[in-house]
Amino acid sequence: MRHSLLSRSRRRLLALCGAVGLAVGGAVALPGTAHAANILSNSGFESGALSPWSCSGNLGSVVSSPVQGGSRALQGAASSSDNAKCGQTVAVQPNTTYSLSGWVRGSYVYLGVDGGASTWTTSPSAYSRLSLSFTTGASQTSARVYVHGWYGQGTYYADDISLDGPGGGGGGDTQAPSVPGSLRSTDKTSSSVSLTWNASTDNVGVTAYDVFSGSNQVLSVSGTSATVSGLAASTSYTFTVRARDAAGNSSGASNAVTVTTDTGGGGGTGFKQAAPYLYLGWGDPPSATSVMSATGIKWYTMAFILSSGGCNPAWDGSRPLTGGNDQSVINSIRSAGGDIVPSIGGWSGNKLGPNCSTPEALAGAYQKVIDAYGLKAIDVDIENTDEFENAAVQDRILGALKIVKANNPGLRTILTFGTSTTGPTYWGNRLIDQAKALNANIDVFTIMPFDFGGGSDMYGNTVNASEGLKNKLKSAFGWDDATAYAHIGISGMNGLSDQQELTSTAIWTQIRDWANSHHIARLAYWAVNRDRPCPGGGVTSNCSGISQNNWQFTSITAGFTG
Repeated sequence: MRHSLLSRSRRRLLALCGAVGLAVGGAVALPGTAHAANILSNSGFESGALSPWSCSGNLGSVVSSPVQGGSRALQGAASSSDNAKCGQTVAVQPNTTYSLSGWVRGSYVYLGVDGGASTWTTSPSAYSRLSLSFTTGASQTSARVYVHGWYGQGTYYADDISLDGPGGGGGGDTQAPSVPGSLRSTDKTSSSVSLTWNASTDNVGVTAYDVFSGSNQVLSVSGTSATVSGLAASTSYTFTVRARDAAGNSSGASNAVTVTTDTGGGGGTGFKQAAPYLYLGWGDPPSATSVMSATGIKWYTMAFILSSGGCNPAWDGSRPLTGGNDQSVINSIRSAGGDIVPSIGGWSGNKLGPNCSTPEALAGAYQKVIDAYGLKAIDVDIENTDEFENAAVQDRILGALKIVKANNPGLRTILTFGTSTTGPTYWGNRLIDQAKALNANIDVFTIMPFDFGGGSDMYGNTVNASEGLKNKLKSAFGWDDATAYAHIGISGMNGLSDQQELTSTAIWTQIRDWANSHHIARLAYWAVNRDRPCPGGGVTSNCSGISQNNWQFTSITAGFTG
């Protein structure tokens, strides 16, 4: 059955490519191509961001390799259900011929203009140049050019896309977009403010939103949310937003929102998170919202993001990032007033770290996860010999986290890794030293104080391991005790661990109380799936192996406030 379906898909693909080829044959013959400056913005993606390009399914990202020219290019991660179509709308003049060209690389990559001509190429081993011409209609004042891959054909790249011809204006689009609605603040720190607003409408299309602090424009984004960073602590700022279209028409200002940033000082991150692991692919997963209602927990660490082949992220390496049960559960958590942080990696499975060849490519994979859910934090669970005990992959992960931190102001980054009973191992110490050397700006270093053959004193061993981590952070970064504690996380294992170490509800309460008294950043445990009683049940996926109440470890964890 699989062979017949594959053959049918291939025949459909070739038939469509043939049809496109016939259309392009006519388009290339159009006379009178205008020769003028390139009217596309960010045509070589050298800004390091997509805007004003936008991509279907959040499947586009900017990478540093492979490039045709300059130092950046577009990467589109076409999937079996989305061709990763990336486009930009520009103002044009009616009855005018334009020349569109660009460099592409990948299997079945298309370049074209909506409602008009397109061209394509098959599987170049290096960048290949595509070009075509088109003539605008008698009353046409805007055009949207695009590049995309093909369903199931994998990642493509595009660079140095050019639309040559006169820009719009002079009798073209003069209608401004509507005013953005309901500007509001969704989060703040001592140095940043996150904003969101309702979308504007336009007769042609909104291409950007300009964010103002007072009378100064501080950001321009393509979506309806933004985080303004680099702000002073304990300071009041007033923000407004204006919508802009391809012809440069700007809307009136939105309602003003005044936000006072948090108090600084103490050297901490200001980030506190009680987030036990929930794994939807294993262990009879419970209803996330029922557990929230019963315990008061607000955050979950959702496991696991793995590679679905190459540098492409998926839940468990097989379930799509969006549109499936994982998204449904996340939506329900958010509807109930909670949120999630994804766990990327873990002990087993095909992971992104070894499969993404560069920090930039790995950052692109992380960005797809961030964009899919508008995340406030990500956790990279770095374990085993393929990631944790691999210097090149350690550095790749740190470099990728540095990139996404820079590209997503306000995003919190968490590293989770194993430990000895006295603190980080050789590989843990190396990870911390490299985080400092690479200026990765990691918010939380979380240790997993279990499965270290630590004997019966799980409270004492957890505290000793945490103190060892605190001392290492002080040494590496020059922090004082309070600052180091504020960058620490603990991720335990409830009940019986794989090595039969016992963390009872009483011990976990002690650990939580120690975490609160030392004002650490994060408390988690593996896993809510196991937060059910089965005394004498051993180490199993859907219960703790000990006597307890349902969701008792989660209730204790919900009491973590930092």
